[in-house]
Amino acid sequence: MSSATTPTSATTLDEAERARLDTAIDELHTGARTWAALSLAQRATLLRGVRTAVAASTQEWAETAAHSKGLGGGHALRGEEWLAGPYSVLGALDAYVETLTRLAEGRNPLEGVRVDRAPGGRTRVHAFPLTGIDRVLLSGFTGEVWLTPGTTPRTARAGAGLAQRTPTESGGVGLVLGAGNVTSIPVLDVLYELLAHNRTAILKVNPTQDAMVPVFEHALAALIEPGFLRIVRGGGDVGAFLTGHKRLSHVHITGSAATFDAIVWGSGKGKNTAAARRRRENRPLMKKPITAELGGVSPIIVVPGEWTQADLRFHAEHIATMRLQNCGHNCIAGQVVIISSDWPQAEEFRLALRRAYAAAPERPTWYPGSGDRMHQAHDDYPDALVLGDRLLVEIDEGDDPSALENTEYFAPVLGVTTLPGSGQEFLDAAVAYANDRLQGTLGANLLIDPVTQKALGTGFERAITQLRYGSIAINAWTAFGFITPTLTWGAFPGNTVQDVGSGIGVVHNALLLDAVERSVLRGPFRPMPRSLPVLNGGGRFTILPTPPWFVTARTGAAVSEGLTRFRATGGVVGLVKTLLQALRA
Repeated sequence: MSSATTPTSATTLDEAERARLDTAIDELHTGARTWAALSLAQRATLLRGVRTAVAASTQEWAETAAHSKGLGGGHALRGEEWLAGPYSVLGALDAYVETLTRLAEGRNPLEGVRVDRAPGGRTRVHAFPLTGIDRVLLSGFTGEVWLTPGTTPRTARAGAGLAQRTPTESGGVGLVLGAGNVTSIPVLDVLYELLAHNRTAILKVNPTQDAMVPVFEHALAALIEPGFLRIVRGGGDVGAFLTGHKRLSHVHITGSAATFDAIVWGSGKGKNTAAARRRRENRPLMKKPITAELGGVSPIIVVPGEWTQADLRFHAEHIATMRLQNCGHNCIAGQVVIISSDWPQAEEFRLALRRAYAAAPERPTWYPGSGDRMHQAHDDYPDALVLGDRLLVEIDEGDDPSALENTEYFAPVLGVTTLPGSGQEFLDAAVAYANDRLQGTLGANLLIDPVTQKALGTGFERAITQLRYGSIAINAWTAFGFITPTLTWGAFPGNTVQDVGSGIGVVHNALLLDAVERSVLRGPFRPMPRSLPVLNGGGRFTILPTPPWFVTARTGAAVSEGLTRFRATGGVVGLVKTLLQALRA
């Protein structure tokens, strides 16, 4: 995942900087008391004010983010910064306002939401779509939140709302160490602190997002003015001072496992360092609670079936998007494609994937350290295909896949590996491979045609149940789940500070559900017009042609901007123009 700056010594901070940070924390403690005094209706009104400011900031937000990543005004991929920035935050604010409004009126956040059973004694909340516009514009996509085994529908409803069920109980003041790769992440993390935990927050932005601070200050002024949020810049010295601050009750980080370990155990590598001794003796340097989202190596399981040439091309572009969006600087970037060596179309698919991966628009490899990781990948796999600014690693018999399986390259490096079998045999083997061989448990992607899925029957759902990932996307990309506010985002449960893996806890979760295990996103195998029933083989219907987030979508930038503007201000005329642009994608 994106690396929040690794803490070093806080002693390098001068007295003026320490005093400034102390003052910010004092103001947040005052703000925590103010927040605890607000009614739920007042909180909903406050978030509507935040929404208005975010809506007014969409262009400044997207353009600042695109410029900071080297995407000029005419770049084909600048639409990424509309969807991954203001679009995501606006959707979250709308969903949180709805949850708060229901609670304020004495209703349950799950009122009118379908809740049923999932395999293994689990409860499943059908959390997307919940609005008419989403049912139309994003037809074919559905999302479920699965709760931990033993959680009943009754307890799910009783727990929905989290800290907003006890609004006068303050969670104190927390620290959010913001991600450096995606501009919505710091804001979404702050909102979750405030709403899931009744915690005001000091947000330390990653230095890669310094240019976004004025945008954040404009967009979030309604949270800053009453003392619910403070935003600070700085490097490792500021991070170290804040993580050790006695008046902060909690830390949330979106970053790397190395940064997490440095915060909890201290810096230094080797068995004889103080950090290693603390870990062995279970004496963490930082004793306050911490949650984290830390990335991993994400699989893309391709279940063999009878695919058309159009299917091969579409899903090759789909996979290229999973790796190349934001230049691969994503915790949600797919990294290891798993295909069947017995699939008759395996070589055709490999060829389509090479073409799609090579043809996507080039862009700067901008994230700090990504050049070193690209060199590492070259060293790990000197025979890999070099396709412009990206690397394609095809694991052949005799090759060692361990580096690909255990290194989150966080750069445009995509690997392809094979397993034998077809049908259920292949799917079960691929699930076991993903669970046992790949580092992390954050997100997994799976592509399967509707005829094959129907033939597998209950075996398919059983395989999904066995897949130990916090976000699972079927005929979709987990990034769609990331920007869907009523779904959850985080590692599969079970990690600890001793072995943090992909992290601890969840975020987003705008229904404020308790006892979350995973989110499962399901999408259409074929786009429009091949999603029409006569052409679709029983698959899901969607009105979307090539989705605007595909790196190959010719009109992706215009459509992403149009969808964000529609989310911000509405307007049928603008939406119609956007949909016409989408048809040209």
